[in-house]
Amino acid sequence: MAGPQDHPPEAAADDPLAALTAEIVACRACPRLVAWREAAAAAPPRRYAGQPYWARPVPGFGDPAARILLLGLAPAAHGGNRTGRVFTGDRSGDFLFAALDRAGLASRPWSTAADDGLALRGAYLAAAVRCAPPGNAPLPDERDRCAPFLARELALLPGVRVIVALGAYAWAAALRAIAADGSIVPRPTPRFGHGAEARVGELHLLGSFHPSQQNTFTRRLTAAMLDEVLARAVSLAGC
Repeated sequence: MAGPQDHPPEAAADDPLAALTAEIVACRACPRLVAWREAAAAAPPRRYAGQPYWARPVPGFGDPAARILLLGLAPAAHGGNRTGRVFTGDRSGDFLFAALDRAGLASRPWSTAADDGLALRGAYLAAAVRCAPPGNAPLPDERDRCAPFLARELALLPGVRVIVALGAYAWAAALRAIAADGSIVPRPTPRFGHGAEARVGELHLLGSFHPSQQNTFTRRLTAAMLDEVLARAVSLAGC
């Protein structure tokens, strides 16, 4: 039976980002999410039967010197919750990593596992909520308990100049994280939309529809549309 992998990362004493990663991975603050992520691991679909599941919170990953932070909603139950890396091992990730490769931000256009050798260049990838939620819908208290992780992660990525929010949920989470650092969010609050842009403090916030199958299969989000947003991010970040 599939179950949680038993090798969470160890924190390096002199690496605050690694220490935060270890703290994220060990979190059990939301009982509903803990139960859901572990239940998904215990009863995987047939295509993943027998595979080990991460079944823990999924930390961010990428280039510590990143100038672009890409932010999603949460790991997929049989994507990041299985592989231990956000957007890795699901169709959304397939679409996203191909786009990152075209933009020069990834070492190759695909990713299947956390140890497959993929590297991000000038980019860092994270999620607003670190555990897979039922129905892709975290509760407000779960969102709020997880929010400090993103704010702290952003503070530990001092090179970031652009945040690309993949969906409206990530857009709102990015604004909260920026505000937590002391920046003043404009009023009225910038509204999400595909291709939306906002300047908040020293950061540029860009919006893109999420690369979910619901969006990509219906062509609400096309490869060309995501390429355009990423090209704008690269330009603003000076990558």
